[in-house]
Amino acid sequence: MIFGGVEENVVTRDEFTLEKAREVLKNETIAVIGYGIQGPGQSLNLKDNGFNVIVGQRKSTTWDKAVADGWVPGETLFEIEEACKRATVIEFLLSDAAQIEMWPTVKAQLTAGKALYFSHGFGITYKERTGIVPPSDVDVIMVAPKGSGTSLRRLFLEGRGINSSFAVYQDATGRALERTLALGIAIGSGYLFETDFKREVYSDLTGERGTLMGAIQGILLAQFETLREHGHTPSEAFNETVEELTQSLMPLFAEKGMDWMYANCSTTAQRGALDWMGPFHDATKPVFEKLYQEVACGNEAQRSIDSNSKPGYREGLNAELKAMRESELWQTGAAVRRLRPENK
Repeated sequence: MIFGGVEENVVTRDEFTLEKAREVLKNETIAVIGYGIQGPGQSLNLKDNGFNVIVGQRKSTTWDKAVADGWVPGETLFEIEEACKRATVIEFLLSDAAQIEMWPTVKAQLTAGKALYFSHGFGITYKERTGIVPPSDVDVIMVAPKGSGTSLRRLFLEGRGINSSFAVYQDATGRALERTLALGIAIGSGYLFETDFKREVYSDLTGERGTLMGAIQGILLAQFETLREHGHTPSEAFNETVEELTQSLMPLFAEKGMDWMYANCSTTAQRGALDWMGPFHDATKPVFEKLYQEVACGNEAQRSIDSNSKPGYREGLNAELKAMRESELWQTGAAVRRLRPENK
């Protein structure tokens, strides 16, 4: 398929059907290891699509969540070691830090012919830092949904799907590619596009720190603060910064693209956007380049590993998130959302 004049390997659900996926995986037991961000969406979609799936999770609050979602201890829910022992496909969906911690347990159960599945290229790409080096007699594969597990599940229930990238790092069985594509369809992907582990993690880390989360939060905060400092009320500043973006413009953008969004705005908005696009591009492009280089050289990975392994990391993270949640910007946002008609 051609994207912007570049040919890419794309696999759709019409080409690789759910029925074909079921045939490929009919003798497989898929263990979803971890029930945090991606685990619930992928495991529940697999189950609803008729695949033989179990969950492996440490006994914690997420264990209780898995039970609440219908996974049965001793039947479809096990501790991690036992789930890996029972599986032929191990979906390693723990956080990057938890993958490093649990790798010896998982590796011990990677007998010949099994498949080790990732949804992020971090552990393999930075193997010198993570210590995750799979044995040579297993398939090492990846399907990376381009969205959260929550969105993967929600869109699945709506009969839609999130697009996912896929990659084969190691083909020990000669079946790695078909296993990968089958799993991508089985978890409910919209379509699958080919990548490799390095490109996936470089683009993913850049995107998360950039327009997906870090940059968008920074830009929204900067505009909100500017409007507030010039006397605009919190409600006005939030509506002009966030509410109109997410409720009006982004749906147009998602439907048919940026040009469609522009076409459905006033000529005044169009003129101003075109004039100011350049200054914003010029101001942020060096930041994105610096970010990419930090990802490529491994500094971002090391920062993540170091910070996530510190004692009290979770408490510190929760404190930072609490400060964001309680900021004027997002307290205003909570009030605005409560006033939406669907929430009344």
